[in-house]
Amino acid sequence: MSEYKQLIDKPIFHTIGRVADGMGREAYVVGGFVRDLLLGRPSKDIDFVTVGSGIDLARASARALGQHIKVTVFKSFGTARLAWHGTELEFVGARRESYDRNSRNPIVEDGTLDEDIARRDFTINAMALCINADRFGALVDNYNGLDDLKAGIIRTPLDPDITFSDDPLRILRAVRFATQLGFRIAPETLMAMARNAGRMTILAHERIKDELQKIMASPKPSIGFVLMMKTGVLPYVLPELEAMSGVETRHGRGHKDNFYHTLEVLDNVAARTSDIWTRWGALLHDIGKPVTKQWDAKNGWTFHNHNFVGSKMVPRIFRRLGLPLGEEMRKVQKLVELHMRPIALVEDEVTDSAVRRLANYAEEDLEDLMILARADITSKNLEKKQRFLENFDIVDEKIRAVRALDLDRAFRPALDGFDIMAMFGLPQGREVGTLMKELTRVSKDCEIEPTRQAAIDFLLDLGTRMGLHGDPSLLPDPATKPKKKTSN
Repeated sequence: MSEYKQLIDKPIFHTIGRVADGMGREAYVVGGFVRDLLLGRPSKDIDFVTVGSGIDLARASARALGQHIKVTVFKSFGTARLAWHGTELEFVGARRESYDRNSRNPIVEDGTLDEDIARRDFTINAMALCINADRFGALVDNYNGLDDLKAGIIRTPLDPDITFSDDPLRILRAVRFATQLGFRIAPETLMAMARNAGRMTILAHERIKDELQKIMASPKPSIGFVLMMKTGVLPYVLPELEAMSGVETRHGRGHKDNFYHTLEVLDNVAARTSDIWTRWGALLHDIGKPVTKQWDAKNGWTFHNHNFVGSKMVPRIFRRLGLPLGEEMRKVQKLVELHMRPIALVEDEVTDSAVRRLANYAEEDLEDLMILARADITSKNLEKKQRFLENFDIVDEKIRAVRALDLDRAFRPALDGFDIMAMFGLPQGREVGTLMKELTRVSKDCEIEPTRQAAIDFLLDLGTRMGLHGDPSLLPDPATKPKKKTSN
């Protein structure tokens, strides 16, 4: 048995192959599934192409695979889809395509297998394996896709200018595959991407978003953004990121290239977490710098409040790209706004109250914020970098200690509003509210010890400053004080 037969020697391929044979049809597995199969990458989507109606083959295959398998038909596209044991199977008839210049949606006509293969975006996606019994496992490789796969090269089967002009989404797909697979793009293909970058304007933002998300989920996302910058695609995708590129120098003083700094931070974060929204926080963390950049004769280049300005830019970017506008966007906003807090903290004494304030602001995103903050240390001064990272270790330890203390305290002050009313002889009102609010704040921020006496001392001092007289002897005995009812 040949190695290609071995790769598809599974019941699903034999079953559909027998169905195709019974219909007198040629049938193949094709495209990305074949690519991933040859690379040894897992795939949950299998594309089948047949010379004839893909919808008919899908329906007949569903009957052969099981009585209750539902077939979803997309009649206008001539395709059909069904789910089988957690895998999506898609069926299409071999076709040829032509394009209108103002749309990436092709005019589709029935075609031969060779015409179907030729319309594919890249040679590595233009291979097919036959599943008919007499040629089972035979590889169709008209454009040397196997050689390109082995060499790690991305190129188009036909003229790249026509390929990218017809469907400019293929430009982003080239970037995505280069990023995901670590492949290089052939020079003639890369130049054609640059020549056709302006065609990106006809793309729906939803399609751009899908490719961006796959790039962001890659092991080293920076590859994709560097390629987008080199080909002139980035202004059509994320102009805010493109605006960060370059270094301006005055009187011999220049700032760092914030575009390449951002990509270094992004890769640092990607090495620590697969969470896509933490990665987006890294990509956008300095997005406000071009807007806030100023020259100051005394301090040089400044970017005051770039974190705050950047966080306000996030919703517009998410809305434009069709990214989710709920908790995912709010997390990215929070990371952008707070990304400087941890490093400001390590430059000062790491106190309980400072750590608690950071934890309260970051809430459930504190761990991801710390990942971003560490990743943001890209100084080429190794001594300085090591000092900051060691200080972050101190912050991490302090966070753990404060959280352990908070579990005991549960953020509850040692005295409540009724105690304050008794101690100061006050009716319920504004003064009691002020005293309680301040006691809660200093308790929560660890500015006083978590003891009853510390709370009494704080209230007596604050009350005196407010012109109030307090008498601790009027406090009810905590042992006999009734407990508050809690709702379930």
